[in-house]
Amino acid sequence: MSALARRAEALGATLPPLLVAAERVAATVAQGVHGRRRVGQGDSFWQYRPFLPGDAVNRIDWRQSARSDRAFIRETEWEAAQTVALWRDGGESMRWRKGAPVEKAERAELLLLALAALLIRGGERVRLLGSEGRAVSSVERLAELVARQPAGEGVPPEVPLPRHAQVVLIGDFLAPLEVIQQAVGRMASIPVRGHLLQVLDPAEAVLPYEGRVRFEGVRREVSTLIARVEGVREAYGERLAAQQDGLRAICRAAGWGFTIHRTDHPAESALLGLYTALAPQLGRR
Repeated sequence: MSALARRAEALGATLPPLLVAAERVAATVAQGVHGRRRVGQGDSFWQYRPFLPGDAVNRIDWRQSARSDRAFIRETEWEAAQTVALWRDGGESMRWRKGAPVEKAERAELLLLALAALLIRGGERVRLLGSEGRAVSSVERLAELVARQPAGEGVPPEVPLPRHAQVVLIGDFLAPLEVIQQAVGRMASIPVRGHLLQVLDPAEAVLPYEGRVRFEGVRREVSTLIARVEGVREAYGERLAAQQDGLRAICRAAGWGFTIHRTDHPAESALLGLYTALAPQLGRR
């Protein structure tokens, strides 16, 4: 059995408690936010909107357009729903844990599923970035796709996305800034709006070690022996701050949001921040 298959089996075994935790986190946050009202199911009328370049001519509502000097398209409730593509980094660096009770990968998956639960309740279309292109209608189905998805390389894969969709990327984003910039810039040019959530272990945030420590890379990098870790703590902090400043700049240039979450902090606070960042754009063209 391959390492990927073993990991998928292990994750699959944790899905029931993971789903329970995701629903609990989503329910807690849902008490503080208001879902948008939805009328009917997928075929119910939602609104008229102006015809835009790229729209099919056969979608024009000629009766409504005849009342104005502009062409209008009749949107159904399902068409008005926002497509939100979610992605979490499942790479080796996300499996590292030192200063918190949960791995970064576990927290990222919890936040992804909890956010999906909120979005699906609000009538939005949710899909897993890098998996099959169709939207899912349940958190259970999304969890199955997460369990089967390859680990990834620290940045989301290059896949087609609908224009004006939203993207939420969850990972530690410790890869080189130019790699992250390329991925974000590619999606922003479609255009899609997005939000990047950096998930860090508390030990990564503050480097709490003392004395002589040997650091081993998670991807078989050459190990590094540091005689006095406290002597490099300030330089480490500056390097991490520079990485985060770079991430903010990348997101700012793309019109995206950026937040940081530590795994020793409540998942609810990160989820509320994510949902609040997305809410102003949900259901808009």
